[in-house]
Amino acid sequence: MLETIKEPWPWYVAGALIGLTVPYLLLVGNKSFGISSSLRHLCAACLPANISFFKYDWKKEAWNLFFVGGIAVGAFIAAQFLSDPNPMVLAEPTAEYLASKGITDTGHLLPAEIFSWDQLFTLRGLIFFVFGGFLVGFGTRYAGGCTSGHAIMGLSSMQWPSLVATVMFMVGGITMTWFILPLLLSL
Repeated sequence: MLETIKEPWPWYVAGALIGLTVPYLLLVGNKSFGISSSLRHLCAACLPANISFFKYDWKKEAWNLFFVGGIAVGAFIAAQFLSDPNPMVLAEPTAEYLASKGITDTGHLLPAEIFSWDQLFTLRGLIFFVFGGFLVGFGTRYAGGCTSGHAIMGLSSMQWPSLVATVMFMVGGITMTWFILPLLLSL
């Protein structure tokens, strides 16, 4: 059983389980799946400031904070006790391409040549961490939700704006992967 949990699950099992959270949340509590609004709820709960954006009954959405906390606890358990000790395996062309850009640490999800404290104060690190983080936060707020909220909850409830948002997420991801990332890796 433990070995089954440690292995990557097939997409048709993991995807179905993720997808089943949508009807579960709707049937159990008439709640929408999504986590991008959790920061707003947390700020509304913790900041006594007189900011209109945070003036709402955040306690009605407290379940969302427990949901995010469960994700964090689950991630910790998975990383500490269920992770695969073997190095990550990349396709050979991908590994060769990354090596041509100076990235040789391909055994982990976060290569040290990009994601390390030393890289934080370089131009590439500034773009990846600060500018990239800002764009993710701004885009999530501007789109009214993140990829999981739109692609899982929004599409399953047949919301037209979620289809547009999901298509634009894909266009943005493809543009980043094929056109912008090669430029950033060359910095």
